[in-house]
Amino acid sequence: MPQVWLPFIEQVLTVSLSEDNESEFADTVTSVMILGGSDVDRRQFLAASAAVGLAALDLPDTEAVTRRVNRPGPVAVGMGEVAAVRTMTTTLGDAASETGGGHARHLAVRYLTVDVKRWLDGRYADKVGRELFAATSELVHLIGWMARDEGDQGLSQQYHLHSFKLAAEAGENELAATALRGLAEQAIDLGHIPTAVRLAEACEQRGRRLDNPKALAYYRNTLARAAAADGDHPTATTMLTSAQAAIEQAPSRPGQSWASHYSHGRWPMNRA
Repeated sequence: MPQVWLPFIEQVLTVSLSEDNESEFADTVTSVMILGGSDVDRRQFLAASAAVGLAALDLPDTEAVTRRVNRPGPVAVGMGEVAAVRTMTTTLGDAASETGGGHARHLAVRYLTVDVKRWLDGRYADKVGRELFAATSELVHLIGWMARDEGDQGLSQQYHLHSFKLAAEAGENELAATALRGLAEQAIDLGHIPTAVRLAEACEQRGRRLDNPKALAYYRNTLARAAAADGDHPTATTMLTSAQAAIEQAPSRPGQSWASHYSHGRWPMNRA
């Protein structure tokens, strides 16, 4: 994404997408737990109503995992706990797909703010910490999807933004790009087209770093949709053509990530 557009995004979303951000440290884990706690306790709940109302913190904080690694915690955490988070995310996601996001979201939020919080505040090595942040990003992204499925766009945006932060801090470009895609899609649906284009460009830029043709197609299709909404049909056509070429190069058996399961038929351009 051209650097000249970064200030625009920061002004509209109050979030920095720069990779060399040296702003004052703000703990993403603490922030997302506050969000989850507010979500559970509706008496304290605050939600934005449009893409321009996102409540965000500066990021990414490249030292976030290291700081938590170096501070002692009451619980020893290993890859077993990371696997548990991912298993629970899959289980909750399957339930939400069957019954709708509103039926399982409160379970996902409580799991985040009780079990996952205890592990994030625990003791772990750097490698485990990065995997734990990534797994938490997936869970938070799912909660954002659930909130959107309920029609709560503002709450969904906040969860997707925190998913992006956690992924960026873990060094997981695919998860970060997927979270940006969610924000871009919402911006399109809410009519904030210039913001959507810039988010989709940031999403596609991160996707270029991945050795995953389906992920590349996923993110370029998002940019194509945003460009089409902006009336930029040449860019939309170029991105769709590139996405199709990437799909044709993809292995027949999908990988483990969400983006690896992308197909034009499953997530067509006119859907979120």
